[in-house]
Amino acid sequence: MNNKNLEDKYMGSVKVGSKGQIVIPKEVRDMFNISSGDTLILLADAQKGIAIERYDVFSKIADAIFAGKSQEIYPTESEEDSLIFAKEIRKLTESGEKDNE
Repeated sequence: MNNKNLEDKYMGSVKVGSKGQIVIPKEVRDMFNISSGDTLILLADAQKGIAIERYDVFSKIADAIFAGKSQEIYPTESEEDSLIFAKEIRKLTESGEKDNE
C-alpha cells in the first residue's frame, strides 16, 4: 500500500477482500482515534461517493434533530427529511445491538 501522510491528511489505497472487507490503515485509525469495536457509519451516494464516520458523530446529530434543532443543523432540508435521517441513525444503533447479542 502506497501512502502519503501529512500531519492532518492521509492518502493511500486499500484492497477489498473476498468478503467485501477493507482494513482502515493504522495511520487513519490513529488520526481519528478509531479503536477495535468502534461502530462506524458508511454513507454512500452514487454521484458523490463513499464516506465513513464514527457513529457517535451521527448520534449527536440525531440527538439535536430530535431536540428540534434540525433547521440549525440542516437549514436546506425539511424537518421531515431530517427526522427520517435521525430515525435511520437510531435504527443503525438498534441493529448493531442485535448483531452483538
